[in-house]
Amino acid sequence: MFRSRLAVVLVAVLTGLGLLVGSSPGPAVAAPGPDDEGGTATLQRRLDEAAGGYNNAHAKAQASEKRRTALITQIAALEKRISALDAEVGKLSAAAYRNGIPDTATAMTNSRSLPDLIGNIGLIDALSERRTRTLNDLRHAKEDLATARKDVDAQLTKQRSAERTMSQKRAAAEKALADAKVGGQQTGGFTTDGENNDERAAAGGSPSSSGPKAEPAPKRKTTSRRATSAPRRADGSWGSEGCSQDDPTSDGCLTPRTLHALRQTQAAGFTHYVHCFRQASFGEHPKGRACDFAAAKNGFGGAATGDDRAYGNRLAAWYIANADRLAVLYVIWYRQIWLPGIGWRAYQSGSDPSAAHTNHVHLSVQ
Repeated sequence: MFRSRLAVVLVAVLTGLGLLVGSSPGPAVAAPGPDDEGGTATLQRRLDEAAGGYNNAHAKAQASEKRRTALITQIAALEKRISALDAEVGKLSAAAYRNGIPDTATAMTNSRSLPDLIGNIGLIDALSERRTRTLNDLRHAKEDLATARKDVDAQLTKQRSAERTMSQKRAAAEKALADAKVGGQQTGGFTTDGENNDERAAAGGSPSSSGPKAEPAPKRKTTSRRATSAPRRADGSWGSEGCSQDDPTSDGCLTPRTLHALRQTQAAGFTHYVHCFRQASFGEHPKGRACDFAAAKNGFGGAATGDDRAYGNRLAAWYIANADRLAVLYVIWYRQIWLPGIGWRAYQSGSDPSAAHTNHVHLSVQ
């Protein structure tokens, strides 16, 4: 689903003018290199599998917990209804025992007139019908209760299974980072007011390995709108998607979920330059499942400082806050990587600003 040759030329012209969606007027520096996600193809494959598996298991666990909570509420209502029906059956039985419910022949004998007869027979029918209906309601309520209790147990089993899978995938992601020797130490991540919680840990505890110390980002409270959720499968998990949508930032394509994440990012106010699809030997960009969001307004330059650094910090934090809605696979920013289930970890992916992700926030979507 690529554009025509003329459209490709137009995109290139608009990019140069800074008029594409997500960019600002002015020169746009070229996108990061083809394999800027860092590590190796093996590492990216392992992270993809671990993070995607964790996300789907987490979604299934959430769905099971939601269903189990609803069933527990249903069980409480059924138990209350059964108690009321039991009481009504008891009253009807006691009344029948004390006074007897006459049969039709007795009603005819005791009736003084035709209207009286009709009234007595009607009363007999009404009492019998009410007793039968109450007993049937009681039986059905008890059957529903038994079914709901079995379903609760089944949902709990599903939830426990999903939680075991989450634990396995979390361990797999941590092992992948350790095996690749790209860091992996726990870091503090970033905050929505533009702060870096743990710069020393992000640099692996070695100031010399991180290059010049970045200018501290100014604090600035910013409230960004919450992202709307991308469509899920019936069980809450994320299905696989092809690169089927035109990428508004290049002449390539995106998956529907990645395009949704891009639009939601911009709707939340993050409108600096962005570039998504590009050819590469591995990673998510050539699959249409990743975007690079420049910290600077007009393109990818040197390591971000000041307002640009704060912008990147806020954007990275916003992705984490909305990870469950956007199916975030991982986020890379300023020598740190965020993965579902394990949080922010040190990530030494290169020395130049693009490879180190100090000039752009990388987003990969499942």
